[in-house]
Amino acid sequence: MAKFELKLPKMGESVAEATITSWLKELGDTIEIDEAILEIATDKVDTELPSEVEGVLVEKLFNVDDVVQVGQTIAIIEISSENEEEVNIEEDGVIRPSDVAINDEDKMPDEMTIIEKSTQIIEEMVVEMVDDLSSQTSDKFYSPLVKNIAKQEGVSFTELETISGTGKDNRVTKTDILNYIETKKNTAHTPAPSVNITKSPLNTPASTASPVSVNGKDEIIEMTRMGKLIAKHMVNSLQTAAHVQSFIEVDVTKIVTWRNKVKESFFNREGEKITFTPIFMQAVAKAIKDYPMINISVDGDTVIKYKNINLGMATALNDGNLIVPVIKNADQLNLVGMTKAVNSLAQKARTNKLSADDIQGGTYTVTNVGGFGSVFGTPIINQPQVAILALGAIRKVPAVIETAEGDFIGIRHKMFLSHSYDHRVVNGALGGMFIKRVAEILESFDVNQSF
Repeated sequence: MAKFELKLPKMGESVAEATITSWLKELGDTIEIDEAILEIATDKVDTELPSEVEGVLVEKLFNVDDVVQVGQTIAIIEISSENEEEVNIEEDGVIRPSDVAINDEDKMPDEMTIIEKSTQIIEEMVVEMVDDLSSQTSDKFYSPLVKNIAKQEGVSFTELETISGTGKDNRVTKTDILNYIETKKNTAHTPAPSVNITKSPLNTPASTASPVSVNGKDEIIEMTRMGKLIAKHMVNSLQTAAHVQSFIEVDVTKIVTWRNKVKESFFNREGEKITFTPIFMQAVAKAIKDYPMINISVDGDTVIKYKNINLGMATALNDGNLIVPVIKNADQLNLVGMTKAVNSLAQKARTNKLSADDIQGGTYTVTNVGGFGSVFGTPIINQPQVAILALGAIRKVPAVIETAEGDFIGIRHKMFLSHSYDHRVVNGALGGMFIKRVAEILESFDVNQSF
């Protein structure tokens, strides 16, 4: 018999610990591969922790409400002799996650859930596979992964041609084809497999502290667990980064006019409501490509410059707290793809269905303070990032309009952008030029473009 150490995986750059909220398995229980053993909670997401091996739970090293550090062993699973041949056993008879996990390129296998590992295997194998779709000709480009998914799910080439792509140059992405397959299953009334990744207790009566009256008038209300962690994260950011702000006013009349013109046809064609947020997110992604040194983080005395542009989108939860889901590779999405990504993450946040992957990997954050009526704000940087952009409310204001015939006063739609950045590594010139570039992109919006 060998023993496997179940460790707390890394849940994101700024997450160093998690709280155990419940054990789903008891000592002596048989555990299958990919079966959830316990539930954990961080300041970003609540999720289940699955087993990477098959065996019997023989030891729990922590209790409910205990705080566990990333990399600490949480439980011991005893593996039967039948499964020992499949893993490497140390001299002490203990099997560690690194022996059974599939290493990704940065050698952090515990960052992945079992589902993500399976996806990685498919992506690595599919480039060597020859499928039936390769013999078909098309004006569109389909990656080997998309073709393989289509083959496995019985999606014909004709069907594939009808799928609306959200990738760069309207390419069909993995998400596009998986969404198409899911919609097809639902239309056929076939129950789709459901993996309950997050079971957030935020909106349950048990997690809500009962107000206590001290004098018949005032109340003492205990902060929620998530509220305490967010407070700690915000204070830590202020103590870490040298916050500086830059502000700029932007004329978004063209964007308001275009959205009012296309929002009905956009919904009829895509089944999605188009808001201003995806347009602003696209502008930010373009500006980051022009000023890549805003897409960095600080690690001691070194700077990490990120290749990917992953935009965090601060989202309000029903209980008043905030969470920041991340749009991965935002610069590679067209407006349709960006709209679907924004709407999907916002919906998952509101229904407490965000996964650990949804909230990690962000390199720059955008928050919409205008949604609450604020003209502008001074947001706190989301560590370990070095900048955050706040979108103010769009208002009708009188403005001077310059023309070849002279200046005149007119009614325009305007808003303020507020840029907070870490003055340790981002000077005023870069912080100011970046926000000015965002404004230029928004003001030069093409009202004749399609979507």
